[in-house]
Amino acid sequence: MDTQQERLYRLNHALLSGKDVCSSEGMLHDFPESLKKPFQVNGVGVVVCRQGSFMFTLNQKDFSAKANETLFIPGGSVFQVCRQSEDAEVFILVYQTEPIRDIIGNCVTSMHLYSQLATEPCYVWSTGEENEVLKYISLLDNTLQIGENTFNNYEQKLLLLGLTYRLCSIYNRKLITQRASVGHKHDIFIRLIQLIEKYYMEQRGVEFYADKLCLSPKYLSVLSKSICGYTVQELVFKAIIRKSISLLKNTQKSIQEISDYFNFPNASYFGTFFRKQTGESPQQYRRK
Repeated sequence: MDTQQERLYRLNHALLSGKDVCSSEGMLHDFPESLKKPFQVNGVGVVVCRQGSFMFTLNQKDFSAKANETLFIPGGSVFQVCRQSEDAEVFILVYQTEPIRDIIGNCVTSMHLYSQLATEPCYVWSTGEENEVLKYISLLDNTLQIGENTFNNYEQKLLLLGLTYRLCSIYNRKLITQRASVGHKHDIFIRLIQLIEKYYMEQRGVEFYADKLCLSPKYLSVLSKSICGYTVQELVFKAIIRKSISLLKNTQKSIQEISDYFNFPNASYFGTFFRKQTGESPQQYRRK
């Protein structure tokens, strides 16, 4: 059986190497050395505290977490553990979303947005779902014990997707309870993201989404651009491209079938749209 020190060493090496999945592979009483100094987290970080407590800084602000609380670390944040209690027990997972970026969709945008807008600058709270999150982490740990093979890689990707959607669900519930502190414009934007996720397959025009939100199309696009840098139509197009890439990479559907799936007039029209958005034709992307 692996000792705490062996797992600490592997986690530290994985973090410094920028691996896609960095896990404590079980409960730890300590943090790896890399996290005891200012460390820029490459991906999404989750730390579940099962016992004791620890103090940390996130983007140069001081916080603490205690037993039965979960810490969520937004990607790109600078994180440092300052002190932990002698009885601390923590589970640590840091993973990159790039391998599942073509599938995760716009709901992750709302999760990231809330992390920027919340009255508390980071997430530490008792979600009530610590055990469920740990189940995903345990299953991911199992994939780390198996050598590289196609089926294991697919299983790991599916588990990362499941965990990511679970975290999005937790964030969404937190968002609803804290919505009053977010502000009217950002509340509208979050509702827009949710509508796009629901209707992007059928509706591409800003007029549809503006009507759903009882706003003018011009106002909604200006609002969206000011918050995230993209117009409503650009967000819809990004959702279509993400799904298109998923179909190209993970199914045997022909270009014509994918074109029909999105109700494009023909495969050539879809190909032109895809190239304009990605710089490559669907065939080139599939071969890559």
